[in-house]
Amino acid sequence: MDEITLYAYGKINLALDVTGRRPDGYHLVRMIMQTVGIYDIVTVRKAPDSHERISLTCSRPEVPAGPSNLAWKAAAAVMEHAGLKENISIHIEKNIPMAAGMAGGSTDAAAVIRAMNSLFGLKLTQEKMDAIAVKLGADVPFCLRKGTYLAEGIGEVLTKLPDAPKAYVLIVNPPFEVSTAAVYRELDGIEDPVHPDIDRLLSLLKEDTLDAFAAEMGNILELVTIKDNPLIGEIRDKIMSAGALGSMMTGSGPTVFGLFDEPQLARKACIAFSGEAENGRCILTEFIR
Repeated sequence: MDEITLYAYGKINLALDVTGRRPDGYHLVRMIMQTVGIYDIVTVRKAPDSHERISLTCSRPEVPAGPSNLAWKAAAAVMEHAGLKENISIHIEKNIPMAAGMAGGSTDAAAVIRAMNSLFGLKLTQEKMDAIAVKLGADVPFCLRKGTYLAEGIGEVLTKLPDAPKAYVLIVNPPFEVSTAAVYRELDGIEDPVHPDIDRLLSLLKEDTLDAFAAEMGNILELVTIKDNPLIGEIRDKIMSAGALGSMMTGSGPTVFGLFDEPQLARKACIAFSGEAENGRCILTEFIR
């Protein structure tokens, strides 16, 4: 086998809370993470004739192709861990919106780890892949998996949860970016913010009832991001008006999603959002288990 191609799935947060801050500055979080059916296509190939240890190309020219790319860093980390001497090339067909709170860079990195493990027969255990992944970013260990997980610590402590109820997921990605670091800094200055009830949501997951779960979702970072970017709140309200059972921003934004139990309502909402340029990109998908 000289090359391998994998789907690198994106994620949304069904709940996000910030519970504290470590002495090193990293924020402690408690989140319910969910894989969704939007994916990049990552191909890793042995490249014995290449003049570079790691070469990377992407369908989106604005994506960095060198050591600042998380997928490139993942390849270098696996090489160092396993003592690999071979050259490789990586190509990413980019479909996940960038800087959108959907772990696009993290999931590409996770796909590279999994691909190299198979391509070179490294036989890395899940624990060893996690150890490589967490050094790259807090979301990367989750992206080595699929489904519904509780993420704690800085996001790297993962607990498998019951599958989220079946839903049609409308995702709206506004045409601007949000600085995650700036959002967390501003959140630190808010006294007594209202926290989502993660324990309540964990209990509702066991009941497998979409309407009750969707109504209880919460993201503490909305306190900052929506205040600074009112369009996000307007999109969330429009999604609810279109018949969603719940709507929320994922990550630090700006992407907003809504959960529907009726496919025709979800499709109608997606068509409506797609016709309004200021909303940005609109995608209809489902949960991946």
